[in-house]
Amino acid sequence: MPPLITALANQPRFAAYVGTLSDVLGHADRVAPLKAYCTGLLLPGTHKSIEPMAAQIAPTRVQATHQPLHHFVAKGEWSNVALLARVRAMVLPLIESPGLIQAWIVDDRASPRRASTRSESAGNTVVSGKQDNCQVAMTLSLANAQASLPVAYWSGPLMVGTVRRRF
Repeated sequence: MPPLITALANQPRFAAYVGTLSDVLGHADRVAPLKAYCTGLLLPGTHKSIEPMAAQIAPTRVQATHQPLHHFVAKGEWSNVALLARVRAMVLPLIESPGLIQAWIVDDRASPRRASTRSESAGNTVVSGKQDNCQVAMTLSLANAQASLPVAYWSGPLMVGTVRRRF
């Protein structure tokens, strides 16, 4: 294991954080992938998707690391609400200790998905006029001058012209 990963994995605060989250996951087999996933999120690098994280965590065993990480993220059978509540209960008091929450941040990102027919010729894409759909991700975060903490999220398809509130 590379020195940075070993140093991170051996930090008592990191181990306590992962340990506190692991009881929400509902099964002991999910603890090691949670630890690997959290480690990958904290490592340097701009790509926080599974394969680049697996390559940093275990450079000589990328495929063997990628599979359990992917399964952990894609097939998570725990309560996201309970997991966020546990994170919020642990982290929010630390964020508020130097100063109260000063802002609520709503981050909404949409990726257009075309529900239309496409034809390509000479490198050009022609889209015939159908209504677009979007894949939307929204996050609510609480923040002060020192830090921010996502406390709620919603993601899923959103039809143009419809609004659904989830917070």
